[in-house]
Amino acid sequence: MTEEKTSERAAHLERDVVVVGAGFAGLYMLHKVRQIGLSAILFEAGPGVGGTWFWNRYPGARCDVLSLEYSYSFSDELQQEWNWTEKFAAQPEILRYLNHVADRFDLRRDIRLETRVVSAHYDEDGALWSVTTDRGDAVRARYCIMATGCLSEAQAPQVPGLESFNGPVYHTGKWPDDPIDFAGKRVGVVGTGSSGIQIVPMLAQAAGRLYVFQRTPNFSIPARNGPMDSEEQSNWKEVYDDKRRRARDTSAGILYDYNTTSALGVSQEQRRRDYEARWRKGGVNFVRTYADLALDKAANDTAADFVREKIRELVRDPRIAQKLSPFDHPIGAKRICIDTNYFDTFNRDNVTLVDIRAAPIEAITPQGVKTKDGFFELDCLVFATGFDAVTGALNRIDIRGRSGRSLKEKWAAGPRSYLGLMSAGFPNLFTITGPGSPSILTNVVVSIEQHVEFIAAAIADLAAKGLTEMEAEAAAEDAWVEHVADVANRTLLVTVNSWYMGANTPGKPRVILPYAGGFNVYRRQCDEIAASGYVGFRMT
Repeated sequence: MTEEKTSERAAHLERDVVVVGAGFAGLYMLHKVRQIGLSAILFEAGPGVGGTWFWNRYPGARCDVLSLEYSYSFSDELQQEWNWTEKFAAQPEILRYLNHVADRFDLRRDIRLETRVVSAHYDEDGALWSVTTDRGDAVRARYCIMATGCLSEAQAPQVPGLESFNGPVYHTGKWPDDPIDFAGKRVGVVGTGSSGIQIVPMLAQAAGRLYVFQRTPNFSIPARNGPMDSEEQSNWKEVYDDKRRRARDTSAGILYDYNTTSALGVSQEQRRRDYEARWRKGGVNFVRTYADLALDKAANDTAADFVREKIRELVRDPRIAQKLSPFDHPIGAKRICIDTNYFDTFNRDNVTLVDIRAAPIEAITPQGVKTKDGFFELDCLVFATGFDAVTGALNRIDIRGRSGRSLKEKWAAGPRSYLGLMSAGFPNLFTITGPGSPSILTNVVVSIEQHVEFIAAAIADLAAKGLTEMEAEAAAEDAWVEHVADVANRTLLVTVNSWYMGANTPGKPRVILPYAGGFNVYRRQCDEIAASGYVGFRMT
């Protein structure tokens, strides 16, 4: 069978490995599983490969990591043949890249699209996973690998009266494939996180009237995007191996300019020069200006004050500039954004900022949005309300391990995982960039490759030893969960309500989701664990 729809689908399959999700993680995992000689099947809920880059096709959707780094490193031939057209690739180009990868490595023959995994239950007697889908597939496999993504479960808006709205409603995380004509329309955007900051300037150019409903202002740095310089790309390709090696030895898995000095250890004039240089260069690199911006509030304040000053320079109306300036969280403690003309957009006559922290949304009516202070007539609504991050997609699947225990129930008070890779009581179930791994604090492609290669090596080692089960030990898991929390508590990440802490999802436990100790530190720990015979894992 191919990835295309077919009426002749096998109801019962036997495979060595089931992979769930066809984004960056799933595609590489499928390729790697084949390399170690195992049979696999990959299920993807969407009608195409690409994962988050398939669904997030809203106007302005773009990566915030340089294209030359936000790409696979496992194949030098792939690195050499693919040419990026922009410094920061837009969604259509990243999706073309992932489709190219699927074709180049002949992955599609083992992919089943438009097929959502609904359950995965572990059979202790047979040491096998039974995986079922919404299309009637029932697969038995030795290993089940969740490549479901950290930002793949769109956060559904919960506003009274939403179902009564007469116009179309869109979510940036589930954007339709067909173009949408916003020309002359009254458009409301709810949310000013990363996707909101990207889509607002685009909608402002098309809409007759744009209302931006903001609860929390965010820090954003100019992207300074532009066409990819062909000479720069050629130079990278000549030394790609060295670039990748150096990136893997950094805390973010990205070749930022990491300053090792303190913001408080230099003069005010020097700080100003350093911040100005980073601002002119653009990108997330700004939050690496000094080593202690993520650790020390006083140091962080110097960077936050600088960005707030820039917002006041960009936005002509002082009252709007004040509302757009974040004062409730340190810069970088929530996801830092990069933008193209976001703040300038609020100088347009057709754009209105609506402060829903001061006057919350009370209801949505057939004609528009009612806040505490007024009513806004709208033709269409766009929700840029983000994702149920890291655990959302996993919790949507009925995953049951030993004695029928539910993973969702085990994680009810917060996810528990060893290295973000496995959870005790769930043998042979792997989570790529799962909770407790660096994932969303890094160039996620680098984190994905490290996890895929760790998993493939562990499975190959099991096979070589004639073993059938690998499982995280409870004591190792407890120690890792404690370590993740301890590391986070040394940073400013835990001082705010962010999606890093699960705070954007009603009812979700407030615990740190990623490992904040740095990708380089994490990778070395994983390498040491593997080299010492997978300490903390039980292989039987």
